Amino acid sequence: MIHQMTENQITLHIIQTLKDNKKSEFESIVDELQPYDIAQIYEGLPDKHRARFLLFLKVDLLAHLLEELDKEEQLEVLNTLGMDKTGKVLDLMDNDDLASLLNELAPERIKELLSGMKKEESLIVQNLMNYPDETAGRLMTNRFVWIRDYYTTREAVDKLKSFADFAETLSYLYVVDQKRKLVGVVSYRDLLIAEPQDKIRDIMYERVISVTVDQDQEEVAQTIQKYDFLAIPVVNEENILMGIVTVDDMIDVVFQEANEDIEKLSASGKSIDFDTKATVAAYRRLPWLILLLFIGVVSGSIISNYEDVLTKVVALSFFMPMISGMTGNTGTQSLAVVVRGLISNTINKTVVTKLIFRELLVGLIIGITCGVIITLIAYVWQSDLMLGLVVGLSLICTLIIGTLSGTIIPIILYKLNIDPAVASGPLITTLNDIFSLFIYFGIAQIFLNHLM
Repeated sequence: MIHQMTENQITLHIIQTLKDNKKSEFESIVDELQPYDIAQIYEGLPDKHRARFLLFLKVDLLAHLLEELDKEEQLEVLNTLGMDKTGKVLDLMDNDDLASLLNELAPERIKELLSGMKKEESLIVQNLMNYPDETAGRLMTNRFVWIRDYYTTREAVDKLKSFADFAETLSYLYVVDQKRKLVGVVSYRDLLIAEPQDKIRDIMYERVISVTVDQDQEEVAQTIQKYDFLAIPVVNEENILMGIVTVDDMIDVVFQEANEDIEKLSASGKSIDFDTKATVAAYRRLPWLILLLFIGVVSGSIISNYEDVLTKVVALSFFMPMISGMTGNTGTQSLAVVVRGLISNTINKTVVTKLIFRELLVGLIIGITCGVIITLIAYVWQSDLMLGLVVGLSLICTLIIGTLSGTIIPIILYKLNIDPAVASGPLITTLNDIFSLFIYFGIAQIFLNHLM
């Protein structure tokens, strides 16, 4: 029945069960829902129904609900539950999600929440919090199944069944030696097709792809994407298995990294969203804009230096916005291509050389095409073939330079271990404005005597 209802109908039905105090009917509804759907319904509930909604939810669903909410709503839920139930819920949360939540709290509140948890779970979360942000160690979970190489397939399956409720993923079994060093991996498929008496050492893969606890989360995401893994083991410097990172965590990382790059590319600063205060948003944007303001003054000085050229050939001013705008556009396009490529490609001298020559050819093709078009437009509009040639030649040169600047600048920053996304679109556009005006008026001055 529930699958035939819309989200709004389900919400209204749940509100009615809360009003009527029908807990069993409430549970039968939410048992059919995904954690994300439960979180959406909770967020849409009027405040007066939220407390009873949380009271009716089972502990395991409360843990899943917390993992889907933002920090502010997570704290709201914890404050509503009370310490006894809060401890039970935190024990069931994914360790990495809990570590991320606690990281935002004051030390006193962290100590209070950890004290209500099981000692073993509390220690695991505290260990995760010791790893730097945005590393594999911070993202990993201890909820995985490991086995020894002398197990039979039957023994491995039995252990898998016994830990089914504990494990976050059942896609892989990790094989460790007596010192807990990672020595192999077995997929669930391998277990299904093997004979019950087969030894794990005979069916396991000894070449295990893993990441280290201090490896950057973006590199972890690239590794999972490269090998199409559902999870990847995390080891320390001694190859001791510390945990696993699952693909669902990596999806969150990809969105996070993409948002960070977009923020930098737009030069708008970090953490600006619909709810950010105007004063905060302005403060985060101003440094970039003030820098670009001073750089932009250079454009004005270039124009003033060629004032005599403009005075003699007023028609040149008609094409100034187009020249600078087109140059900035091509630079921003190349910048986007390079930043995206740096995420998914290994960068070396060969790759960089090939990319620069490719973008040079792209700039040449785009420049010649647009240059010919604008030459014809200028000739028809102003009845001056020489003016058309000056504008067209200028556009060809500036588009080539714009394409190369959008390619080379982020690569240089990348080689200097600076996030290439800081070579933002506005910065590239402003620099290209200077290049384009300088080239435009320089060419115009050369052919000044031939212009009408």
